[in-house]
Amino acid sequence: MQFRTTRPRLAAAVTAVLAVTALGAGTLATAPAAFAATSGAVSATQADALPVFPAGSSVMGGGPTGFLTYGDAGLTWTPYDGGAATPIDLAAYDNGGWAPTGSDVVAIGNHGSFPQMTAVTLRDMAAPETPVLDIDLGALDANFVAVLGPKSVLAQATKSDGTAELIVVTQDGATPSTRKIAGLPADADRFVTNAAVQGDQILVGYETGPEEARTGARAVIDLAAGTAVETYASGTSGAFGGGPSALMFSGSHVAWTEWQSGSGQTVVSVERATGVRKTTVMGPDDEYRAVLVGDWLVYGNDWRPGLAVSLTDGRTVELSETATGIVTRGDGSALLSGRTATGGSGLFRLDPRTGEAPAVTKTAEMDPEPLAIEQVHIPDSVNLDSTGGKATLAWTLSRPDVEMSIVLTHTATGREFHGYVPAPASGTRFSFTWDGVLDDRTDGPNGEYAVEAYAMRADGVGEPVYQGWLTSIQRTANPHDFTDNGSTDVLVRDAAGVLWRDDLRDRPVNGQVKTMADPARIGSGWNTYKQIEAVGNIGGSATGDLVALDGSGVLWSYAGKGDGTFGTRVQVGGGWGVYNKLTGGSDLDGDERSDLLATDTSGVLWFYKGTGDLAKPFATRVRVGGGWGIYNQLTAVGNIAGTAAGDLVARDTAGVLWLYQGNGKGNFLTRTKIGGGWGAFSQLVGAGDVDSDGRPDLIAYGAGGTYVYHANGTVYGTFTRLNTTLYAGEGTKFTSVA
Repeated sequence: MQFRTTRPRLAAAVTAVLAVTALGAGTLATAPAAFAATSGAVSATQADALPVFPAGSSVMGGGPTGFLTYGDAGLTWTPYDGGAATPIDLAAYDNGGWAPTGSDVVAIGNHGSFPQMTAVTLRDMAAPETPVLDIDLGALDANFVAVLGPKSVLAQATKSDGTAELIVVTQDGATPSTRKIAGLPADADRFVTNAAVQGDQILVGYETGPEEARTGARAVIDLAAGTAVETYASGTSGAFGGGPSALMFSGSHVAWTEWQSGSGQTVVSVERATGVRKTTVMGPDDEYRAVLVGDWLVYGNDWRPGLAVSLTDGRTVELSETATGIVTRGDGSALLSGRTATGGSGLFRLDPRTGEAPAVTKTAEMDPEPLAIEQVHIPDSVNLDSTGGKATLAWTLSRPDVEMSIVLTHTATGREFHGYVPAPASGTRFSFTWDGVLDDRTDGPNGEYAVEAYAMRADGVGEPVYQGWLTSIQRTANPHDFTDNGSTDVLVRDAAGVLWRDDLRDRPVNGQVKTMADPARIGSGWNTYKQIEAVGNIGGSATGDLVALDGSGVLWSYAGKGDGTFGTRVQVGGGWGVYNKLTGGSDLDGDERSDLLATDTSGVLWFYKGTGDLAKPFATRVRVGGGWGIYNQLTAVGNIAGTAAGDLVARDTAGVLWLYQGNGKGNFLTRTKIGGGWGAFSQLVGAGDVDSDGRPDLIAYGAGGTYVYHANGTVYGTFTRLNTTLYAGEGTKFTSVA
């Protein structure tokens, strides 16, 4: 089922700022205030008890005493006075069709298309005790055109020479009488209309001209005089298309629908007094319904509002939120079935007013089949790393013909995701798979989410329904995640000393590691530091932290706040100027805390055990060993080879990269050669789990490009290189990458 996207009431609800209140395990409060009625106008002068409009139906006609509907309940006549509705059994008439009418008379014919009816039965619903009237048009070699009254119809008769004429057929006894309509072209045929008789006039369409170049035309027929009193050229043939409202007229205007390439469905209107034409574009859909109410054009459809457009000054007024049916009555008013904001769903009468849009008065209450969300299939929590980054949410509804929209709101920050839930191919279980990405194109943070579902019947009948639920989203902790969304964040410092953060996608897209959004500016003044290092969680929180070494040898720590920013720096201590390389973010001794490694100027490597206390994050140093001066890059990468604890990679001055597997005691096994050519990169970063496969990875930044090196979990064949959009063309822009 196609999902309609313009739904004023539902859209207002979906875009509301949601105040989430927990009611219990998983449930939310009722729908927010924005989900209530917000627009529309209905006259306050209404009867206390209104008739019931049949559920799942559209209005097809109406007169002084009642209205005709068709839909789930079949063809039904309902009186305004509260009397019993009368179902009209089409099977009793050989399942023929019926003709629209602006009176209390219902016409049922012997064909599904009323221009092909050759026999009609007229039922005067204002006097149901009156016997039905059967008119045999076939005996007159005629076809039905329109209902004129309880005893007469307009018909097209075929003359002996094969040409057509428009006649009035009246049956007030055993034998029908006929009267020809004058003033029409001699070659006019294919007469058709769905306009209602107003006063003694009716608008008809027809074709005229040579057989090879037939053109459309319209004529206003004065029934009392028996002649055409006005004629209009048309861009379309007499056989109208475009829905049940293609021909319309009022005291001031005539109009008809035309399809125009590039514009869609339009209404061509002509001011009867001046002949001035105007074209009103309704839209690209070909399912619009339209009528004239005085000098206002009213149009709409099942999923778009009912609009009134002034044909004199172009003003547009919204009369209803949907318009499932619009028909003209013989007194110049109209009936609209649909929904208004203040009147709910039902049938509304549109009355002309001088200089103003039609007045809207509710004349029948809708009797919808209730729409309900019967079951919610939302887990209490989802670990996206266990589900491949997907969270499946589902709802069982009471019926399948539903349009459904959802909003997921991270309750701690208010950040949102908006989505549409497609209708199922079968059944009533509506399912949506969320990839964890919010509207701002970033991975949503971990934590509690309000999941709010909004649904309405696809035909616009009845009231929307709402269901709120709570769920929790988690991911495995990533030491290089500063936004609490499981994905790696990369920090870079530019030449001006400004520190920036790039949030990577939690998983590669088509084999490529991509950034989520534009870089976020953290702040300036970072040129004071010789080295900036992402060291994972050293302060006991779930978020990665930073350490930075200034030019005077003081080491500072910055606690990650979980929103991509950092707290005020805390001095770790002085004397760190003896070190020329720092690396952290890896658990080297198996205690589940991030540790730090440092090499001094004499080439000795020192191990600083993490304490979990941000004020004093590292224990007294322990000597690992000498000879590390041969390396110009050390990077703690986490456990990439599947051994006891975190590992280390070291690049020598020849550009060869070596793997040191952690032994779980703050020291390492004998080195293993990874490969050469790594001198092309200015910085190597232990980046946490970039591709969400459960193993940490490496990012290499250099003038020739930036790459992600996927860890394979083995000692030999340690990495597989992945392409990335990160820092494309910016290989020399940044002085530090962490």
